[in-house]
Amino acid sequence: MVSPVSKDATEDLRKATGALDTQAVVKQDLLPTDQAQVLNESSVVQMAKYQVPQRSGDIVMIQSEHTGAIDVLSADLESADLLGDHRKVSPPLMAPPCIWTFAKVKEFKSKLGKEKNSRLVVKRGEVVTIRVPTHPEGKRVCWEFATDDYDIGFGVYFDWTPVTSTDITVQVSDSSDDEDEEEEEEEEIEEPVPAGDVERGSRSSLRGRYGEVMPVYRRDSHRDVQAGSHDYPGEGIYLLKFDNSYSLLRNKTLYFHIYYTS
Repeated sequence: MVSPVSKDATEDLRKATGALDTQAVVKQDLLPTDQAQVLNESSVVQMAKYQVPQRSGDIVMIQSEHTGAIDVLSADLESADLLGDHRKVSPPLMAPPCIWTFAKVKEFKSKLGKEKNSRLVVKRGEVVTIRVPTHPEGKRVCWEFATDDYDIGFGVYFDWTPVTSTDITVQVSDSSDDEDEEEEEEEEIEEPVPAGDVERGSRSSLRGRYGEVMPVYRRDSHRDVQAGSHDYPGEGIYLLKFDNSYSLLRNKTLYFHIYYTS
């Protein structure tokens, strides 16, 4: 049997103990390093009898020894491999490109029409991707293009992948949807993200896998020469996409010049 007086005394003792613990924490911040360490050791002895809970859904905080950054994970400790890299890592943000236009369309097309591998036809419903690896002697990629009679969608992405060859290659797909599906099969992505409307800018799954330099928008390349440049963010491959997937009737004749500068 416990009398009411004993209950009140017990409650007062608990409150007093809590106040002392709070004062100890405040004093620890004000104490020198050696004294604070002694206080920490005594606190560890008092807390040693409590076990750290290890239940499903616990919050795990991991601090880097080098940078001090703290990563917070909500993990299933019974089945998750905390050392495995199962999280999707978003590509780093890209610096914006420099873009401009100039009006000498006829002269530009006349010059490139005489050069080899500077002219191609993007058929209706197709997307042409020109893959341009970074060059060891270059620091910047540059592009210029124009079309006959009609506009075309254009955007630039960057694939963070080791460069094994500096050759520029061309890839043709039936549509932006088919192109995304092909790339998803290659990279074993389970949940495809549908491609967006080229009128509003591409919101395809490219954004989740590659760095976006500039989204795909329709460009008036039949009126002015579209030009631009982008500083290398590192080693990788630029993906210059010419999108005619929105056109059901018209093929587009494309004149282009792609090069690097140092």
